[in-house]
Amino acid sequence: MEKYSLIAGVDEVGRGPLVGDVVTAAVILDPASPILGLTDSKKLSEKKREALFDKIIEHALCFSIGRASPAEIDELNILHATMLAMTRAVDGLRVSPDFVRVDGNRCPKWQYASEAIVKGDLLHAEISAASIIAKVTRDREMAILHEKYPQYGFAKHKGYPTKLHVEALQQHGPTPHHRFSFKPVQLAASSR
Repeated sequence: MEKYSLIAGVDEVGRGPLVGDVVTAAVILDPASPILGLTDSKKLSEKKREALFDKIIEHALCFSIGRASPAEIDELNILHATMLAMTRAVDGLRVSPDFVRVDGNRCPKWQYASEAIVKGDLLHAEISAASIIAKVTRDREMAILHEKYPQYGFAKHKGYPTKLHVEALQQHGPTPHHRFSFKPVQLAASSR
């Protein structure tokens, strides 16, 4: 990889939840300004993620967030919506990368030279950074959604299909932010 000087890392968060956008991030780190402690966002405490988020924003050469809405997820399916969100994140970088490393087992169909790396967020700092940016961004959005719809507990489960979330769906029905193509949401909507 030495032949590439601008390597973007890409990761997503929010494929499994029943509500909200799937959020992706693309990050190009500055080799002259390394950030210590980068790893898979799921392995970090919320406090550590928040601190690293600020460091990444401050020290990365550039970063970009991409997303696909619940309506796009319902129309395309979660896989294709995730690929769309990843493309939006990389296209949004103010510096065009020479190469893109994507966490997972597939890359979008795009013009970038790239590779998919399973567990890439544990192996490559730029993917770890993207993982953290995407996770903190989406978690903050779930906290805002929680303020609007406290009865669903979004701040606690971040939209994942926990017992609490599914019970709230059955009791209150889906919000406009839910993914209606996901089975628990369909069931809750059809029983109203």
